[in-house]
Amino acid sequence: MNLPGDAAAETPDSKAGGFIETAPDPLRYGHQNPAPFECDGLALSMIPRGSRVLDVGCGIGDLSARVRDSLGATVVGVELDAARAVEARKRGLEVTERDLADIPDNAFGPFDVILYMDVLEHLSDPAAQLRAARRFLAPGGSIIASIPNIAHWSVRMDLVRGRFDYEEYGIMDATHLRWFTARTVQSLFAAIGARVVEHHYSAGAHFRFYGRRPWSWLPAGVRRNVVLAGVRHAPRLFGAQHVVRAVLAT
Repeated sequence: MNLPGDAAAETPDSKAGGFIETAPDPLRYGHQNPAPFECDGLALSMIPRGSRVLDVGCGIGDLSARVRDSLGATVVGVELDAARAVEARKRGLEVTERDLADIPDNAFGPFDVILYMDVLEHLSDPAAQLRAARRFLAPGGSIIASIPNIAHWSVRMDLVRGRFDYEEYGIMDATHLRWFTARTVQSLFAAIGARVVEHHYSAGAHFRFYGRRPWSWLPAGVRRNVVLAGVRHAPRLFGAQHVVRAVLAT
């Protein structure tokens, strides 16, 4: 989908200089794990079959294509990074490279579901972005978002050691501008007149911090089971990402 005024835009990746040694790979978040305990799998479980879906920050379109193909959904993507938008279109997706806040109210929509998968933490004003999205949400529709959990054990451990080191991807991605705990996720949606009706946590079993000791000493299968047990029993400590569904307050 090419709306009037579509053009390449500056993205958070261009602002990472000085925090990591090399520029981040724009395609680093492609091909996410669709397992039911990871964020893509959790999001899929909350999308009704046959929905009309707007995927804001759709990246290379991996999740968008999975939503379309597995749920019979109609999906429109928004992606400001030109390289990622090209990859998403290769999957047969409609993608606009225009910021959602600049799209007129009657340009498209309404949508049953609006996705923000690992997007809001990259924005200086995520509440403004969510307010812009509200215009395109159908009555009774949902906003589904995944947001890194800054209260994760790995971050807490590093802080105790006096470290707050940025990385190319993950919770400490150098392009993150906002940080969220369970309470601040709830507060963000309340600020735009929405309420969180489902709040889950991803395991992040593939993330880099599970390459640390003592985790690296465990066989992969054992490590995954231990991580999943941790997420079940202490999600705010072991959950890598908040995965939430919010609806507009009535």
